Amino acid sequence: MENNFEVIILGGSYAGLSAGMALGRSLRNVLIIDSGKPCNRQTPHSHNFLTHDGKTPSEISTIARAQVEKYNTVKFHDDTVVKTAKASQGFKVETASGKKFNAKKLIVATGVKDMQPDIPGFGECWGISVLHCPYCHGYEVKNETTGILANGDIAYEFSKIILNWTKDLTLFTNGKSPLTDEQTGKLEKNHISINEDEIKELQHENGQIQNIIFKNGKEISLKALYAKIPVEQNLNISEDLGCELTEHGLLKIDVHQKTTVPGVFACGDSTTMMRSVANAVAQGNLAGAIVNKELVDEEFN
Repeated sequence: MENNFEVIILGGSYAGLSAGMALGRSLRNVLIIDSGKPCNRQTPHSHNFLTHDGKTPSEISTIARAQVEKYNTVKFHDDTVVKTAKASQGFKVETASGKKFNAKKLIVATGVKDMQPDIPGFGECWGISVLHCPYCHGYEVKNETTGILANGDIAYEFSKIILNWTKDLTLFTNGKSPLTDEQTGKLEKNHISINEDEIKELQHENGQIQNIIFKNGKEISLKALYAKIPVEQNLNISEDLGCELTEHGLLKIDVHQKTTVPGVFACGDSTTMMRSVANAVAQGNLAGAIVNKELVDEEFN
């Protein structure tokens, strides 16, 4: 495989593949580097994406990759990116296997890592019955006994949203609630219970939550639990290249998917709290088109 490309896409899931298709159709010489470990690999079904509603995440990505592979200017390298750096004519990329590649432009689509709490059972349920997004999974657990694991202002705002899908709702703060009296009063007025007991574990059966067990010995049965947990970038692009992050630890981009570093674009989960397949595909498509336009403008004399 050659080492020089017009564009290297870091990450080959939905956003990266979408960008790759747009660039392949633009006749660009592209390399997609992907580790094969998407964040939703444990999720049984993906929803809210037209023409693919209810398919497994792997079904969608398998179809997508096969379609992108038809564009012969797009190459794939199965590996993990460990370092990026600026070069005289663009950027350098190094992978875990020691491979080195160069490109005029970079598109970062490596996503984020969910920083799961140290609660036994949480990881086994994540993406199955412990959920991150009501737009992706809320319809399937509508009107069920549901919990939210979160705290602070984000817990308050998220509770308001989830109430749209079920009225049988409890907010679990896993410790002292810092909510204001006004916030607490509004939640109680809307019949949203607040439980401050510390959680010991999540009882489940094959990832399907059964009960929350508390450190004080109490337990509560649930059908679903939404969780607002922190994330961190899978690729430390901010330190390598100086790309700025938002207050939520996401890559700061403009309306054209441009980061704060010229020539570096980003799309998908690494840039937004609206984490869905449909949004990732849309962002990737735009990133690919804007990168092509930037290359066109640079080449046109």
